[in-house]
Amino acid sequence: MKKLILAAALLILALVVGFFAGRLTTAPEPEEAAPTAENGRKVLYWQAPMNPTEIYDHPGKSSMGMDLVPVYADEAEGQADEGQAAGDQEAPKKERKILYWQAPMNPTEIYDHPGKSSMGMDLIPVYEDEAGLGSGGTVRIDPAVVQNMGVRTDRVRRMDFSRMIRTVGEVQYDEERVYVVNAKISGWIEKLYVNFVGDEVQTGDPLMEIYSPELVTTQEEYLLALKNYRIAMKSTLPEAREDAQKLLASARKRLEYWDIPPEEIERLEQTEAIKKTILLKAPNSGVVVDQNATEGAFLKAGQDLFRVADLRTVWVHASFYDNEVPWINVGQRVDMELSYLPGKRYTGRISYIYPYLREKSRDVHVRVIFANPDLDLKPGMYANVMLTGKTIPDALVIPTEAVIHSGERTIVFVVRGEGKFEPREVKLGEQGGPGNNYVRVLGGLLDGEEIVISAQFLLDSESRLQEAIQKMLSDRAKATTPAVEPSEVMPGMDESAPADSAGAMPGMDESAPADSAGAMDESAAATEHQP
Repeated sequence: MKKLILAAALLILALVVGFFAGRLTTAPEPEEAAPTAENGRKVLYWQAPMNPTEIYDHPGKSSMGMDLVPVYADEAEGQADEGQAAGDQEAPKKERKILYWQAPMNPTEIYDHPGKSSMGMDLIPVYEDEAGLGSGGTVRIDPAVVQNMGVRTDRVRRMDFSRMIRTVGEVQYDEERVYVVNAKISGWIEKLYVNFVGDEVQTGDPLMEIYSPELVTTQEEYLLALKNYRIAMKSTLPEAREDAQKLLASARKRLEYWDIPPEEIERLEQTEAIKKTILLKAPNSGVVVDQNATEGAFLKAGQDLFRVADLRTVWVHASFYDNEVPWINVGQRVDMELSYLPGKRYTGRISYIYPYLREKSRDVHVRVIFANPDLDLKPGMYANVMLTGKTIPDALVIPTEAVIHSGERTIVFVVRGEGKFEPREVKLGEQGGPGNNYVRVLGGLLDGEEIVISAQFLLDSESRLQEAIQKMLSDRAKATTPAVEPSEVMPGMDESAPADSAGAMPGMDESAPADSAGAMDESAAATEHQP
C-alpha cells in the first residue's frame, strides 16, 4: 500500500514539473504573435474585400461570406518595413529632412526658416517623416491609381490680389441737384409757361405769372414810401430823412421776401407803373420732373409748384453683399454698362457707403456718381455695375477648388512626392483673383508648395479611413498587451497572474487577445494529451 502511494506521488510530481517546463519553453514572444504569410511578409490584419472598415486579426469569412484579404505591414500607413532579421545590424540612420517650421501654439502658422512665432515662441521643425501626423496622416496611393483618379495639382503662388465684383444698379436723380419752386404769396395763376413734365428749362427762364392782390397793395406802398423818401431828402431834419429811408427799405425788403426780382423793383422805381402779376423764374437749369400748377387755378402761399432736376449728374444706387464690402472704398472707380446702349461704358466714383445692412435683401447700399452730359443716363434705368476691389500686393493665393471645408477646419492636400499626399490645415482670407477663382492664404502653406486641386475629396476619404484603421489597431494593441511580461512569471507563483485571469484553465495562454478566446497554448495542448 505504501508503495502505491509513493508511486502516485512521484507521478503527480513528474506531471507538475513537465507542465511548468513546457510553459517556460513554449510560450510565444509578443513579437511573434502576428501571423506571417508564406512569402515572409508580416500580415498586419485581415480585411473584408467589400468593406475596408471591416477588419479582423485572423483569417476567415467576412460578414458577407467572402474570404478575408490579408493587409501586410509594408502596405499599411505609418508601418515600418519588417523585412530585416532579428539578428541583423541596424541600418544607418538617414538624415531627416525638414519640410517647414511651425509655431508650437498654432499649427497653421508655418515658415520656411527657423525663428520666432507671432507669439514670440521658438519655431519647431516638422520633418518629412512627421508631416501630416497632426491632420490625419499622409496618404500613400499607387501612382497608377492617382492617374486613374484624375488628380490635378497646382502651385501656391504670389500675386497682386484683387477682386472683380459685378452687381446691378439703378439710375436715380442727383438729390443735391433737385430744386423745388413754390409760391411765397397767395393768388391766381394768370399765365403758365411750362405746361408739361419733362420740359427742359434754363436758369432765369419764366415759369408762370401770378396775380395777387397783396402784391398789388405792396407795390403801391413801395411807391408811396419812395415818394415820401424823395421829399424827406430835401428836409433839413435828420430824423425825417432817417424815418423815410427806413420806411422805403422796409417796403423793398417785403418785395424781396416774395421773390420779386431786383430788376422788377428797379423797373417799378423808374416807371412807377404797378404790375398786376408777378413773374416766377427757374432758379436753376434742369428738367421739370414734377408739376402741380394749372393756368387759372388758385394757389396758396408755400404750395409746391414745380420740381426741377439737373440731370447732367446722376446717382446710381448699387447693392453689394456683406462679404464684398471689404473690397469697397469711397472714391473708388466704378464702371457701368447699359443694356439700352450696348458697347458704351461709363465711369464713375463711389461717393457714399450707407452705414447699415438692408435686412430683407441682406446687402449694403452704395451710391455712385456719374457724369451725364448727353443725358443718356435716365433715372429709372437699370445698369450693370463692375467694380475692381482694392489690390493686396504680393498676396499668397491658391485656387478655391483646392480647399476642403469640413465645418470644423479647412484642409488642403500638399503633394509630398510620388503617390504621397499630406492633409494640411490652413487659414484663409478673401476670395478674388482672375475670375474670382482664388483665395488668399493667411497661414498653413508656403510659397511654391504643390497642392491638389481635383479629386481631393477621395484623398480626404482615404486619409480618414487610414486614420481610423490606425486608431483601431492602436486601441487593439493596448487591449491585448499583457499586464505582466512572461519572463517575469515565476514558476509556481499564482500571485503574479492578472486579476482578470482568475479561474483560467491550466495551459491557457493568458497573453492571447480577448477575441481569440478558445485558442489553446501549444504547451497546454501537449500536456492535455499526456497519458
